[in-house]
Amino acid sequence: MHTPSLSLSSTFIPFLPPTKTTPISFTIYPQKSIQCSSSTTSTTHPKRKVWKEGEFPASNVKERSSFGYQTEKKRTPIKNIKKKLDRKNAAKAWVSTVTESLAECIDKKQWLQALQVFEMLREQPFYQPKEGTYMKLLVLLGKSGQPERARQLFDKMIEEGLETTKELYTALVAAYCRNNAISEAFSVLEQMKGMPLCQPDVYTYSILIKACIDDCQYDLVESLYEQMDERLITPNTVTQNIVLSGYGKAGRYEQMEKVLSGMLVSTTCRPDVWTMNTILSLFGNKGQIEIMEQWYEKFRNFGIEPETRTFNILISAYGKKRMYDKMSSVMEYMRKLSFPWTTSTYNNVIEAFAEVGDAKNMEYTFDQMRAEGMKVDNRTFCCLIRGYANAGLFHKVVSSVQLAGKLEIQENTHFYNAVIYACAKAEDLMEMDRVFIRMKDKHCQPDSVTYELMVEAYRKEGMNDRVYDLEQEKNTAVAV
Repeated sequence: MHTPSLSLSSTFIPFLPPTKTTPISFTIYPQKSIQCSSSTTSTTHPKRKVWKEGEFPASNVKERSSFGYQTEKKRTPIKNIKKKLDRKNAAKAWVSTVTESLAECIDKKQWLQALQVFEMLREQPFYQPKEGTYMKLLVLLGKSGQPERARQLFDKMIEEGLETTKELYTALVAAYCRNNAISEAFSVLEQMKGMPLCQPDVYTYSILIKACIDDCQYDLVESLYEQMDERLITPNTVTQNIVLSGYGKAGRYEQMEKVLSGMLVSTTCRPDVWTMNTILSLFGNKGQIEIMEQWYEKFRNFGIEPETRTFNILISAYGKKRMYDKMSSVMEYMRKLSFPWTTSTYNNVIEAFAEVGDAKNMEYTFDQMRAEGMKVDNRTFCCLIRGYANAGLFHKVVSSVQLAGKLEIQENTHFYNAVIYACAKAEDLMEMDRVFIRMKDKHCQPDSVTYELMVEAYRKEGMNDRVYDLEQEKNTAVAV
């Protein structure tokens, strides 16, 4: 096994000073002083200098005189040219600044501000939005839970005459899929089918398949596969990995095995390390260690090299089954192959000791993690809090919460669930109530785990009225 290889110039013409010549003067007579009859066959005119191109200092604007000669005429100077140039430069600077502001709003995922800045730009006659700008805004609105605004922006784009592409349609499909608006996404798919230049491709179908998998609508998945086959669109490895993961989580192992077998014999969507990680994670989380190890060897024989995440999956699986010798062997193997231990690696080890309340080894791992300068995160402290609670060291739960505050660790729903778990373990229902109230004050939405922990704690104490209130609150939250 080997370590995967990550894996305007211009020509300068010098200025030549003009040669000294005797100045030539000539007179142009007014039209009324010339008496010319039709019988005149010749007229004496002053000798005229024939200037070479670019030699005469005046501009090259010419007009025909009364004599029929071409005479030079200086261009009328533009009034207030400096003001006009200043205004032009100021307009360019304004556009540049507002465009940068739009890009910054998109990067910071500030969808409302981004739309406001975009409207300011669109009102300017000199600004012409491009396809890439609309693409970024559609993606941003989809990620921000604003699929209807994405549709409005898309329709406005069409009204302004911008040519639509399959990429823009696919971005709109993704916006609906991200927000579980599957019927609207299929409606956009039908629109694409009727446009010769915007036909759906493998990326469009992959997004729809993922949405159907996440929503457990497996019949629609099969329908999409049939459509792809009719259109001669071959699923790629990403598509198949999405389906593998979905079937595995739903326990549809026969369908999962069918997809995986097809990948192993395919020449266009062969399994990759992501496929390997998906299968190993599936059996590892189910505690089926032997099957996990068999698949690991199959993928290795297939020529797929593991990565850091692969080893972290193995460590997590061994830790949950308390197979500490194998867990240590994987970590040593990572060092041997120069694979770095990551935050996830340490978190997996801390979680393994936390589940059994092994505070000593848990603390040792945490100290080593910080000594190596590894970044601790929300999951690290969730594991520590649960570990100390399982060990009955509730004073260390308090110190861990305080340390998390000093390190500005994000207090999300998982964090508060860990603290509520510790309060329930300590049978401190008053403190548990205070944590629950603080959780709501911090706008962290309680989930099913939160209510299950609290209901179980109150049920043990026979507080049935409180149990009833929490169950009603949980049903209301789920309905919302």
